[in-house]
Amino acid sequence: MEIFKQYLKDKARVTDAQFRQLEKLLGEKKIEKADFLLRQGEVCDKVFFVEKGLLRAYKVDDEGKEHINQFAPENWFITDRSSILFNYPSEYFIDALEDSELIVFENEFLIEASNISTSFREYNKNLLHNHIRQLQKRIDSLLGLPAEKRYLDFIETYFNLTLRVPQWMIASYLGISPESLSRVRKKLAAKSQP
Repeated sequence: MEIFKQYLKDKARVTDAQFRQLEKLLGEKKIEKADFLLRQGEVCDKVFFVEKGLLRAYKVDDEGKEHINQFAPENWFITDRSSILFNYPSEYFIDALEDSELIVFENEFLIEASNISTSFREYNKNLLHNHIRQLQKRIDSLLGLPAEKRYLDFIETYFNLTLRVPQWMIASYLGISPESLSRVRKKLAAKSQP
């Protein structure tokens, strides 16, 4: 809980007194690699903050192929916003790629934190706007950027994940085949040679 508390103090300027008021709305959860937090078809009612470990959100198409939407390493949030906000069945799975330690909360926490702290309210609004901006950037990337540029954007967004995530998952996130990713990596490696 200390990592999340420090995160809120640093990012949203939540005071110790405010955090004590909110702490009752938070839960802690440890999960093992390959455990699920959400399955397709369930209604998502939780937000997860990763204190330690790595999660991913993905959907499976009718042919059984995975399409990764998001990775969530340390200090990232992950949820299905459509499901949690509108009570829709989720189209996503959320599972652990590593043994993970999480802070878990419901939408009530966001409402209460926004009521208690104007700085949290502003931070949460900015977080939502940034999320929308990132989604728009990702759509534009998938629709119009070459694979090499998508991979470079992935490295910029998830700079510490290339050694933690299997290459086929990175390829899934990028919307390309593992073979295409291998070619992109070889091409970039050749460019970096003197």
